[in-house]
Formats: sequence, structure tokens, C-alpha cells
Amino acid sequence: MRNNQTEAEKILWDYLKNKKLGYKFTRQYSAGPYILDFYCPKLRLAIELDGSHHNEENSVLYDKDREEYLKAVNIKIIRFWNDEVMKDVNKVLDEISRHLRYHPRSD
Repeated sequence: MRNNQTEAEKILWDYLKNKKLGYKFTRQYSAGPYILDFYCPKLRLAIELDGSHHNEENSVLYDKDREEYLKAVNIKIIRFWNDEVMKDVNKVLDEISRHLRYHPRSD
């Protein structure tokens, strides 16, 4: 799956990799039966990028089940639309940074 990233995932990964935001993120992280786009194990924080297919009824139900599972295993999710990353990656990074600020570093 790593070879089939969307353009938005490629853009965001450039900002998340190598601890550029102060925390280690991984791509395509397996959490139970689900694959997370980006995951910070230290904070148990997932970042998901959604395309237009996430508006379809079956995708909405799948995403709801997925979020319930991740919440049950104490993984917080923040979501962005692919278009948000493509149009204003700095706004997305500001929102991610806001979430990161609420988690003190211990390394």
C-alpha cells in the first residue's frame, strides 16, 4: 500500500517523517483490522486523509465502525480531506501541531 499513496499523503508525509514535528510518525500502520494512514505510537494519535469516496454511505458506516474500534483501543484520530492538504498544507500542519502541543514530550 505504501507504493499507492495519494498525492495528499505524499505531501503530508514529507512534513511528518523524520520527526519534523517533534514526534515519530509511521505510514500505513496496522491497528487491529485497520490500516492507519499515519500514526504516532508515542501519542496513540492517528492522522487520516479522506478522499471523496468517504462521503458514500458504505464508507461512512465503515469509518464509523473503524473510529469506534480505534477509540476502544485508545487511539485518537484526526481527519483531513485530501483537498485540504492539497490546497493549504500549512493549515493542516497547524491543526496537527495544535494536537501535538497537548501532549508533553518525554524523550
